[in-house]
Amino acid sequence: MAENNSDLETFRKQWREEVTARSNAKGMIPNHSRPLTSHESSDRSKGKIALPPSEVPNEEPETIDGISAQAYHDLENKEDAARLGVEGSVRHLSTQASKEPQSALEHYEKATEREDQGNLGDSVNLYRKAYRLDAAVDRIYKNKHFPPSNSKIKPTNPNPSNAPVTVPNTAHHSLDGPQTTTIDDLIASFSQSAIPTAPPPTEGSQPPPCPISKIPSEILVEILLRTAIADIASFARLSAVCKSFAYLVVTEDRIWERICHGYEYGFAAMHYNWKASIAGAPLPETELSSDSYLNISTLTLTPSIPFSTIRPLLLPPLSLNLTYTSYRQMLRTRPRLRFNGCYISTVNYHRPGASNTYSNATYISPVHIVTYYRYLRFFRDGTVVSLLTTNEPADVVHHLTKENLHSHHNKESMLPSAVMRHALKGRWKLSGSLHAPDMDTAQANDHHIEKEGDVHIETEGVDPKYMYKMDLGLRSAGRAGATRNNKLVWKGFWSYNRMTDDWATFALRNDRAFFWSRVRGYGMGW
Repeated sequence: MAENNSDLETFRKQWREEVTARSNAKGMIPNHSRPLTSHESSDRSKGKIALPPSEVPNEEPETIDGISAQAYHDLENKEDAARLGVEGSVRHLSTQASKEPQSALEHYEKATEREDQGNLGDSVNLYRKAYRLDAAVDRIYKNKHFPPSNSKIKPTNPNPSNAPVTVPNTAHHSLDGPQTTTIDDLIASFSQSAIPTAPPPTEGSQPPPCPISKIPSEILVEILLRTAIADIASFARLSAVCKSFAYLVVTEDRIWERICHGYEYGFAAMHYNWKASIAGAPLPETELSSDSYLNISTLTLTPSIPFSTIRPLLLPPLSLNLTYTSYRQMLRTRPRLRFNGCYISTVNYHRPGASNTYSNATYISPVHIVTYYRYLRFFRDGTVVSLLTTNEPADVVHHLTKENLHSHHNKESMLPSAVMRHALKGRWKLSGSLHAPDMDTAQANDHHIEKEGDVHIETEGVDPKYMYKMDLGLRSAGRAGATRNNKLVWKGFWSYNRMTDDWATFALRNDRAFFWSRVRGYGMGW
């Protein structure tokens, strides 16, 4: 044990002498010119470099696994920054911290940075400073960091000559998104489409027969024409069957011309002059205007009458013009009434009620919600039925017929048709003229023709000495391009006293527009 202690003391003594000798040698010889000792050369070979006395810390640096911190002595005039990335990084951070935002954009960018770090307090303050400097700083920030996508530069040569054959041609690809195609161009692309047949039910079996795909186009057009005469809505829905049907429905102008000139849905059933009296009786021939398009009073219209029979009774056919470039557009956009349904106006309003005299509660103020309906059904002979009632449409529309316009409904009647006890007879006509679109403004003024698009209605009054007059405007409601001429807006409502020859105006404060509703029980409205 004594021998071990003596060896330890000898090692300590040698180590101290070596450290003292090395310290004295560094103080006497400059760092760049002094020779290296044997110990230093051995340390240099092991990757260790001795530091000058000014750089030796007071405490011995800690080492990890016997490897000391690496020092860099090849930096000129930077001996105070021997360790790379320690003091230099501190100086760099202090420089950045001293640089405060000056402009509004810098404040805004700093605010977004603080917001991403979760420091909402500083972010709000920076946002406020940015907006005080420039109220439009958000747009400047957006244009700088999120530029618009339309600033892309298109390549001058999308397909270079040295491109391999396998590279697809991208010249037809648009960098601005998909190209817009109009409905007319889309329908025109269906011109060569054939009626597709049904696929075979199983693999390897024969497909089911499709006789309609083998019908000649002339016969197919005739089938579509008869379908349009029977139900114009079903004819329009045929365009959803296939591309070939869509092309025929839209572009076959012969069908639309027949519908426009016909009395089923077209303008043969429209009247631009009075055709009946207020009581519903046909007017004498002497009172009919020469501008009559079709004298319905002298013709019993039934679906069995062919168009060739009606056509000689017509005036010269409707001609296309700048307003109506096709018969399809004319049928869809020109003002006309519908006979396979009725027009309903729903009126809701509030009025204060009377307080209870037997109650002392002053905070109770009753309010009455009043709801009533107006109904208008037009007939092809120029007559109309008007009804004002509180009954809902489900209880009224099926009884809104001429047969129920009699005076045998008393107050005690419990029949479903008793809702017609207050119905009023009347007559209607459209404003303008049948051929008014073919005239210019000067010609229309010379012939005293008013602008088309209005409906004039005259009905009986609640008393025989009164007569009511309504002026309504034909409009379209709902999704653009869908149903047309399905709305009647109020323009005026008057009462005429036959005894005193006085006119009185009804206020339209609560009245609402009429909306057309199809009633399947009416059929074609004959």
